[in-house]
Amino acid sequence: MGTIICTGLGPGDPDLISVRSDRLIRAARHVAYFRKAGRPGQARSIVEGMLATDVTEHAMEYPVTTELPFGSAEYKRLLASFYDDWAMRLAALAATTDVVVLCEGDPLFYGSFMHLQSRLHGRADVEIVPGINGMTGCWNAIGIPITWGDDVLSVLMGTLPEDDLLRHMQSADALVVMKTGRNLPKVRRALERAGRLPDAWLVERGTMPDQRVVRLAETEIAECPYFATVLVHGRGRRPETGE
Repeated sequence: MGTIICTGLGPGDPDLISVRSDRLIRAARHVAYFRKAGRPGQARSIVEGMLATDVTEHAMEYPVTTELPFGSAEYKRLLASFYDDWAMRLAALAATTDVVVLCEGDPLFYGSFMHLQSRLHGRADVEIVPGINGMTGCWNAIGIPITWGDDVLSVLMGTLPEDDLLRHMQSADALVVMKTGRNLPKVRRALERAGRLPDAWLVERGTMPDQRVVRLAETEIAECPYFATVLVHGRGRRPETGE
């Protein structure tokens, strides 16, 4: 009987993959990864040149990404069916061999693999190798400590309603906003309403070759890539703001 091993790939730079994940990926005979239909997939791109020549690849293509409203009944139905199907297929494969599943960032930090893990319980042996999460790579790209002293850090999803974003932005010291993309204008408005916009940064594709780091107040773009994060360092609620 084999094992389903989910390896965290870190924020995007292959040099930030852990030694353990690197070893498992290079030795794998079956590798599965998520991707949008018609795209190579970010996880697959990160490990380019690392896979064995005789590896069998299993591309798990999402049936929907941004085509339907996030959280709609149809969106949930399609994704649930997708995860059900792949959990069954991976469990069948793991009955005889090991399978390595690639996951950007850390698998248990908003990672898609979590939806498979819950479905695989009792059906297959599962092992998870931690990875550096994407937001860590982003705040190191800025070069400013994200938290100071007893700062409270809140991680928000850009898909939240604007008033919910505002409420959390007003109560926390440091902020990380994920799932920005086309939600960027809403995130920006909420930050401005909360008085946090001057201390906000936008990091696109953190640690990757085409990384871009800008102050959010200095850009007027209507949306950003999926792999983009908005960060507000803890000094945003301290007297030294702006120094």
